[in-house]
Amino acid sequence: MGRIAQTLIPPSQRQSVAELTDAVDLDRGEVVRKRTGFLIMLVLAALVAVAGVLTDSTATVIGAMIIAPLATPIQGIGLGLVIGSRSIVGRSIVWVVLGTVIVVLLGAAFAAFIGDAGRLADNSQISGRTSPNLMDLVAALATGIAGAFAMCRRDLSAVLPGVAIAISLVPPLAVVGVCAGVGEWGQAFGAFMLFLSNVFALVIAGAFVYTAAGYARDPSSSPTANRRRAYAVVAVLAVLVAVPLAANTLVAFALAQWGLAVRAEAQDWLAGSPDASVGDVTWQGLTAEVGVLSASGDLPPASELAEGLAGRVPEFVDVVVDLEIGAQLPVPRTAGE
Repeated sequence: MGRIAQTLIPPSQRQSVAELTDAVDLDRGEVVRKRTGFLIMLVLAALVAVAGVLTDSTATVIGAMIIAPLATPIQGIGLGLVIGSRSIVGRSIVWVVLGTVIVVLLGAAFAAFIGDAGRLADNSQISGRTSPNLMDLVAALATGIAGAFAMCRRDLSAVLPGVAIAISLVPPLAVVGVCAGVGEWGQAFGAFMLFLSNVFALVIAGAFVYTAAGYARDPSSSPTANRRRAYAVVAVLAVLVAVPLAANTLVAFALAQWGLAVRAEAQDWLAGSPDASVGDVTWQGLTAEVGVLSASGDLPPASELAEGLAGRVPEFVDVVVDLEIGAQLPVPRTAGE
């Protein structure tokens, strides 16, 4: 290792390749214990995550993050790439795919029986995981580096629960299953993209840290492995995930700016109506719905609002005023009134 790597990972605390492999490879060492432990904890984490998503409970979802073991085989993919072990990479991918299928099926099964598509529309656990952007990828990369760094050092195992909370793996899959179970395929795809971005971020971060820690040059690593090809494949897959996330980020930014413009113009539009006020601006696709509360319902002509929006909001964006009549009825407190 270089001097910086030795400072970050002191030789006295550095895990050997054998120790690290034993920690992330479910088909090495005590195989039965590892496999059963992985499957039991995965199923329990999936059940907790699905319950947390269906009940919109943040605390429950965090609990699922802490006990979820899915990061273990994902770290195995990164280590396998670095030490040139195709067998570890292949086995780890199988376990990740198996875990993915289990969580999604459990989520879909519960949602099919007790899920309500109408209630899910206002579910924060779902809305927060169905529209990933580049910041989610950045956060996943930073978390992956922290997780791999902790795996390399014997004295940092205490931070792994925090890493488990920061990197979201099982909850997005639970959202995929729940949304698929009620037929919300668009939201299911968005949550799956979040899961994929987290997986690739973990693999890339793990490969970076394990390479910097010197595991690629370890005597037990394969001297003939084509690591460049493996890294290139991972990089291409990462780009394929990053491109839609970048596009989603740009769309979200544009909608936010247009929403501010719509609200500002709506306030100017209602400046002469003292009993009317502007509420929130929500989006349904490319349609902006601006809430307006009025006691009388007497509003200026909509054409005036359209004139104000010209040049500030593109013509392909539709604007709808959601009018709510807010009249107050006093309740008599004295008999006979």
